[in-house]
Amino acid sequence: MKIECVVPSHSKVGEGAVWDDRAQCLWWVDIPAGLIHRYDPVTRENITQDFAEPVGCIAVRDAGGLVVAARSGFWLFDPETGKRHHLADPEAQLPQNRFNDGATDLQGRFWAGTMKDGGVPEPQGRFYCLDTDRTVHPWKDGIYTTNGLAFSPDGRQMYFSDSNPKVRRIWRCPYDPQTGTPGEPQEFFDTRSVAGRPDGGTVDAEGCYWMAGVSGWQLYRLSPEGEVLQIIDMPVEKPTKPMFGGRELDTLFVTSIGIDLAEGSDQPDAGGLFAITGLGIKGLPQPRYAG
Repeated sequence: MKIECVVPSHSKVGEGAVWDDRAQCLWWVDIPAGLIHRYDPVTRENITQDFAEPVGCIAVRDAGGLVVAARSGFWLFDPETGKRHHLADPEAQLPQNRFNDGATDLQGRFWAGTMKDGGVPEPQGRFYCLDTDRTVHPWKDGIYTTNGLAFSPDGRQMYFSDSNPKVRRIWRCPYDPQTGTPGEPQEFFDTRSVAGRPDGGTVDAEGCYWMAGVSGWQLYRLSPEGEVLQIIDMPVEKPTKPMFGGRELDTLFVTSIGIDLAEGSDQPDAGGLFAITGLGIKGLPQPRYAG
């Protein structure tokens, strides 16, 4: 196994990694800087665009371009032309909130969650589904830091987490692919048993859940039963989002945070994008937003 910093970007909050299997590139963001990155692992070129406001997460659209969950809600964005189209701001009444983590279900619905941005943390985050007809449906509220959204290989289980130190748990719930409706959440994994708190997540081809252990210097591979199968020590304190990519979907890309680090810690690549090879594990093609 090899861990390499492929983009030493020193991002404030690198996040939102999603693999584009058609363009063979990795899209990712720097949340507070409002930057959207496009990394080509063949040429190693990383192209950056300024979205002009904090960007929590993105997904590739089936019709081309991206769907973006930003501070002011959901947008369609064409990276080629820079054209933006605002869809909805479901939390216009909460100016302190912004979108954070997201994922697309197998039917092309885009799920994303919000959180309070700055100040004393409060449980005012909520999950939303941007349906394929571009309507927005709220779901579970009372979350400090919405995170960890991912779906099982058959699309019938949805994962999510709350990263706040008071909570630091991952849940799983049954998911109806036809209606896009989650069932009752059940606790999947309590991260107080490991060093890192739950940040972004993804699911591999074997149905195992990968969690970035923010503030714990580690990644975790969890079985569908919630057992720790593998721990990977990272060269940075705050890994944030794992995502499988590459032509064979066997490279694990990991974003990271470059600010508010432990005093005196040696992590010159904090905030960079990492690539892990030699795992012997493959990921799943990422669904595209169908709206």
